[in-house]
Amino acid sequence: MTTDPKHLTDSEASAEARRLIAEAYRPELPAAPTSFRDDTPVPVYGTTPPVPQPDSRIVPQWAAGVAVASIGVGAGVTGLGCGAWLILQGLASVTLTGVLAVTLPFAGVAAAATAIGSAFARVRRASTTNVYRGTVVQRTEVTATSRGFLSRAKAGR
Repeated sequence: MTTDPKHLTDSEASAEARRLIAEAYRPELPAAPTSFRDDTPVPVYGTTPPVPQPDSRIVPQWAAGVAVASIGVGAGVTGLGCGAWLILQGLASVTLTGVLAVTLPFAGVAAAATAIGSAFARVRRASTTNVYRGTVVQRTEVTATSRGFLSRAKAGR
């Protein structure tokens, strides 16, 4: 049988067409199975001894450093938060009596310092005698200069 379409008779052409169509639509069976499912139940334990599985993961030094630093920062922030909480709890329980009891010593020290300072000022003022000799010059001229957006007045220059 020749496959050249110019030399086929009608019956040969239709037989060849049927053969090609049947060949195109023929299901192909795989040569080997592609999957397998074992439905037998898995035992809880067996007779096979455990196999050592060494841990060979390698962690870069920078990653270990970042991990340690993040743990330290987290612990530090937690400590600061606990300290702030304690301080704010203490401030929340403040009463007027407590405030007066705490500030009374400071007020007493401030009053004593003010009294001592004013006493020294009076002693210095009483003992100082100023005697001025010479001519007194009074300048009453006022000069105004404007500079830019703001202007200033200068007296006595």
